[in-house]
Amino acid sequence: MPQAHVPFDKRLKRIVRRHDRMANGVVRTVGPDGLIVARPRIYHPRFPLKGILALVGAGFLFKGLLFFYLGSDDYTARLAVLQQGTVIEQAGAWVMQPDPATTFIAGQIALLAP
Repeated sequence: MPQAHVPFDKRLKRIVRRHDRMANGVVRTVGPDGLIVARPRIYHPRFPLKGILALVGAGFLFKGLLFFYLGSDDYTARLAVLQQGTVIEQAGAWVMQPDPATTFIAGQIALLAP
């Protein structure tokens, strides 16, 4: 007797699993026989790569602008003060340290500035 219910239980599990996947959304299509079939929408989470790259680029642009505006000596003096501060200030000093990209951007800004 228990073996008679095995195909039913398998079908029931498949239906419940498909119903749970449909909680994310449904795509309805019309089959060749005219029947409307609802299928679960496939969810592919996307990593916001363009947004992160824009944020990193804006950060480098900001660092280059500060490096140009303050000058090399004043910029490094302010970083030295930050390095003596709290852990958060030390992390900020590590992020704001001049790198080749920052000096390049500052050089390009210097060419554009009157």
